[in-house]
Amino acid sequence: SFWGDSEAGLIGHTLYVRYDTPLHSALHEACHFICMDSQRREQLHTDAAGDYDEENAVCYLQILLADQLSFASAEQLMRDMDAWGYTFRLGSTKKWFTEDAQDAQKWLQQFRLVDAKNTPLFCLRL
Repeated sequence: SFWGDSEAGLIGHTLYVRYDTPLHSALHEACHFICMDSQRREQLHTDAAGDYDEENAVCYLQILLADQLSFASAEQLMRDMDAWGYTFRLGSTKKWFTEDAQDAQKWLQQFRLVDAKNTPLFCLRL
């Protein structure tokens, strides 16, 4: 199942969450919606799909967006991602984010989802 316990999910243009859905899960699915192209977005039903590069971009963007929320932070989100079981080749989300995410940054910049300073532009990929 794509929607396990406490997970978020997408159907069309609606993000579904439960009362106990962790923030990182909701942001992850929201970032898939942001990062997918408009054709895939229009056909979206439960499986956001996406390739390896998009998945990395989604992980990076969800961390950036956590810092935009008054009740959250990138630091806390990265700890939550580690606790939930996200895995990165450097051993932790923070190490990946700070030392090994240049490909995700480049992908997000290529599709104009962040600027040259990796600040979110709050728009959808076309």
